[in-house]
Amino acid sequence: MRRKLVHSGFRFFLKLFKYTLTINPPNIFAMKSYLTFEQGPIRPPSEAHSLLIRTTRGCSWNKCRFCSAYNSQKFSIRTVAEIINDIRIIKEISDQVREISHEIGCEGRVTSEVIRQISVFHGGNSSYMNVAMWLYRGTGDCFLQDGDNLIMKTEHLVKVLSFLRETLPEVGRITTYSRSKTISLKTVEQLREIKEAGLDRVHVGLESGCDTVLEHVKKGATKEVHVDAGRKAIAAGMELSVYVIPGLGGVRLSARHAMETADVINRINPHFIRLRSLRVPERIPLFKDLQDGTFERPSDDLVIQEIRCLIENLKGISSTLTSDHILNILGDVQGIFPEDKSKMLKIIDEYEALPAEEKLIFRLGRRGGAYQSISDLYNNKATRSKISSMLQDVREKGGASAVEDLINKMADELS
Repeated sequence: MRRKLVHSGFRFFLKLFKYTLTINPPNIFAMKSYLTFEQGPIRPPSEAHSLLIRTTRGCSWNKCRFCSAYNSQKFSIRTVAEIINDIRIIKEISDQVREISHEIGCEGRVTSEVIRQISVFHGGNSSYMNVAMWLYRGTGDCFLQDGDNLIMKTEHLVKVLSFLRETLPEVGRITTYSRSKTISLKTVEQLREIKEAGLDRVHVGLESGCDTVLEHVKKGATKEVHVDAGRKAIAAGMELSVYVIPGLGGVRLSARHAMETADVINRINPHFIRLRSLRVPERIPLFKDLQDGTFERPSDDLVIQEIRCLIENLKGISSTLTSDHILNILGDVQGIFPEDKSKMLKIIDEYEALPAEEKLIFRLGRRGGAYQSISDLYNNKATRSKISSMLQDVREKGGASAVEDLINKMADELS
């Protein structure tokens, strides 16, 4: 009887609550939850807090043998009308989020309480959550997806960028991915027009400066194309961020890969150099070469030696080098050239001076996300003890090769 009374009382208050909402519904219930805009699957780690707007789908090349990011996506260029409509929807969602902020007393500021309200009632709509989180973080950064947006006609991209800047004045930096081959086909004047319309930074997969490596992995660009594209982007006033893949030359071409990549970077002097150490999971075409023996994956130690060779041969540049990805064993090898060059090399010295067992503990901890820098080895005795015990257990059950297999498997799963 008591339970029936409780249940009936609950139903009464629920009906009363719903009735009051029909009389004076707060804006949070009036939000148009059907509003959505298209987003792609990929963005750089440095764009983690950026607003994502899709201008193309997939990659215009999509043949690189080290990449599977867009394997399931047929490349297409979205129409200007489609993109502009998405920007309008983002603006409408943005306005609604701010209305909620005013309604709950936050004066238009997007606070954690605003995010909580939206997540409760509209958390199932990723478009609302993405815009709300972008406003909450307050970076103003915007990233255009997917893999090669400068392939759009110049006038079309200019129109999109201009509309984006006009519609969302809170947008600050705008960045995008593109390919060296695509950039090299545009004139400096066209690139400058795109820059003036609002594109601040372009991320380009350099990967290697060695033509033999570039041909083997089917990059679709040569060393000279990389140089031409990089110089054009910088001449147009854009910030240039290039990606390098230590290990991409395998064991046989490791030194050439490092030396010739350094030569390309020296000739371009990009604003950013981002390291993405090679992994060869089963899903990428390069895995076949690993199986048949035509490609030998370098060890972590050889990759670190390659990074040393790269850094040692970077001269006359003012670039910032970053290791902003878990795939890199030494995540704190980063800094600005030339002033931080010796500091970066010292970190590599510290790793190479570690006893073999210490290297294994660090590598296993790094792949498991426990370690960022070598100093972490000694900061937490409990973590170190757990990793050491795991290492011993794996070694006892499968031998030394089982340890390397585990570390490689963990790294492949991160890629």
